[in-house]
This record gives sequence, C-alpha cells and structure tokens, in this order.
Amino acid sequence: MSNEKYEKGLAIRTQVLGEAYVNKSIQNADDFTRPLQEMVTEYCWGHVWGRDGLSLKERSMINLAMISALNRPHELKLHVRGALRNGLSREQIREILLQVGIYCGVPAAVDSFRLAREAFAEADADADAEERG
Repeated sequence: MSNEKYEKGLAIRTQVLGEAYVNKSIQNADDFTRPLQEMVTEYCWGHVWGRDGLSLKERSMINLAMISALNRPHELKLHVRGALRNGLSREQIREILLQVGIYCGVPAAVDSFRLAREAFAEADADADAEERG
C-alpha cells in the first residue's frame, strides 16, 4: 500500500516505535492481518499522530494514560518505549502512571508500573548493546 497518509504514518510509526518493531509487524502481516496493519499505519499514525495540534511527546503522554486505563499490557510496554524515544523522562512516565492510579484504580497503576519497569530494562539492554557495537 502506498499513499501520502500511509507513508507519513509509516515514518511516524517507525520514529516512535522503532524500525525493528515496525518492520517486523509489516513483514509478518498475512492476508488476514495486512488490512489491520495498513489501517493502523495510515489512520492511527498518518491521520492522527501526524496532525499538528500536539507534539509526539504529548501524544505519548496521552497514550500511556489511556492504554494503562484500558489495561492493554502489550501496547503499554511498546508505548513506554515510544515515550522514551519521544523525549519523556522516566520521572514523567512515573507521574503519568501515578495519575492513572488515582483516576483508574491502583490495580491499573500497579500493572502499569511493572510493565514500565520491564520496558525500561529492555531499553537499557538495547542501549548497552548499541554501545558495545
């Protein structure tokens, strides 16, 4: 698939989630899942994340809160890593997850903190591997 919004979405998706993740998602798509990958890339990343009204950092902050509230653990870990790429500090992520605890419940915050720590450890391991070359 190739159109302007898809290409814009692919660029933003890759910037936020990382080239390896995005390439794997697209390459692993089959006849059943390909339409979902195309829709997510074009509409989520091209139409919404590609708008001028909010920065990528602000969008990451909103996503962390919503995904935590919705209890989507796989997406949360992915978006914690994306939030780090978009310039959020671990302290800012912590503050977002504390707010989740107040408005969405302590169990949501407990799970989100655990997943964020896992995402931080993965990001640290990736950074260490890059340094070693």
